Amino acid sequence: MTYRITAPKTTKATINLPASKSISNRALVIKALTKKDSPIHNLSDCDDTEVMVKALTELPHTIDIKAAGTAMRFLTAYLAATPGEHIITGTERMKHRPIATLVDALRYLGADIEYAGEQGFPPLHIKGQTLEGGHLEIPGNISSQYITALLLIAPELKKGLELKLTGEVVSRPYIDLTLSMMQDFGAKAEWTGFDTIMVSPGHYAARDYQIENDWSAASYWYEVMALTDDNDSTTRLTGLMDGSRQGDSMVRHLFRLLGVRSTFDNQSDTDRQPNTKAWHQQSITNVTLEKADSRVSRIDYDFTEIPDLAQTVVVTCALLDIPFRFTGLASLRIKETDRIEALKQELRKLGYVVSDEQDGTLTWEGERCEPSDEPIDTYEDHRMAMAFAPAALKTGAICINNPEVVSKSYPHFWDDLRSAGFNIEEL
Repeated sequence: MTYRITAPKTTKATINLPASKSISNRALVIKALTKKDSPIHNLSDCDDTEVMVKALTELPHTIDIKAAGTAMRFLTAYLAATPGEHIITGTERMKHRPIATLVDALRYLGADIEYAGEQGFPPLHIKGQTLEGGHLEIPGNISSQYITALLLIAPELKKGLELKLTGEVVSRPYIDLTLSMMQDFGAKAEWTGFDTIMVSPGHYAARDYQIENDWSAASYWYEVMALTDDNDSTTRLTGLMDGSRQGDSMVRHLFRLLGVRSTFDNQSDTDRQPNTKAWHQQSITNVTLEKADSRVSRIDYDFTEIPDLAQTVVVTCALLDIPFRFTGLASLRIKETDRIEALKQELRKLGYVVSDEQDGTLTWEGERCEPSDEPIDTYEDHRMAMAFAPAALKTGAICINNPEVVSKSYPHFWDDLRSAGFNIEEL
């Protein structure tokens, strides 16, 4: 399937964003470990969360998590620490995404895990059991999902977990989100130093939990506002928090540099204490995006903490003719696709020549090439589709192959784009 997208002259829309899959998937694992049916409100309906729900509800012998990297990491740890025998597998791409660091760490803690195929990659054969826990050291520059997977099961380990992260610690906001949610459910988990996390043995407490909407999904609407030429355009986004624990909430500050202003609805009650149900519900509000008076002429930024925003910002900057140097992107090579190569290839179709360096750096100093009429390929990567769709505001129209990939994190993205005035036709 291919979509042809044309953009409206002005945008005035209210977008009901999807729930955060990052928070949803953490909450599902914690809920499963409580062994109680405590309600989770506003659970994500994306593919990644649906496979988590199915796996944790049915617990079949063979669990197919398809393309859900979060589910692969989180469930590997959960299954290792929970009685039962399972094989966990996924798509062909998933079978080439490395998982040895997590498997080695779990084995060190006492897990019984064997590779059912190529060494270092899924599928995995897991015999779950109670794990010892204790002191563990792992590199801090690995995917934060590995670290979160270990932390989520840590209260269930006999000795808890003292986790020391060696070297540079990347994606720290995602780790902080995990710790905060663990605390919400009664776990004793905290940083005891710049590079060390201590989780005491114990059990999670069941509770009602409200999921905030997804700041990563909000980023595509910030891109729409940055790329529109109409200064009267506005977009209202629902279900977000001012002071969110989601790392990708940094998008509001990044896009202020790119000419988009954020205004949160007034909150009538700001005196409640954090980590209580009432405070959490009161803090979820809406944000209105408007065009700002100015934007930067160049931007250099380290994406180590927020790699999922990189595609959106790279495409936006190129289309606004803003030169950039973006570092901290090494993890993009092991995502749903090699996102660095994918960005370089697809931006050439729009006439932009982006360069990369081996350490995970992308740069653009204004180099151009002859654009083509080829559709944008999405490489089974939801963020490629959503990052390039708003480009229609500058190109007049854009064609995108396999647009259905957005279901991984934002199933109603195309419907929302239509509601904002974009015309989308299937070719």
